[in-house]
Amino acid sequence: GRKNYLFAGSDAGGDNIADAMTLIESAKLSGLNPHDYLADVLARINEHKINRLHELLPWNWKPVTDLHKQAA
Repeated sequence: GRKNYLFAGSDAGGDNIADAMTLIESAKLSGLNPHDYLADVLARINEHKINRLHELLPWNWKPVTDLHKQAA
């Protein structure tokens, strides 16, 4: 919580922690495993089309394995 952010190292570090915690908590609220969600998104984001980034948001995200099952 709040006191942990005192040890972020800098204002930028605190901003980074806040961004990460927002993604993690949004994934939890969407019923996702945050580890699986972040690992998949980080693996795919580099090659994902910029106009389709909304697909990677926690409430729209589908694992790659589900996408392969749909194509088959």
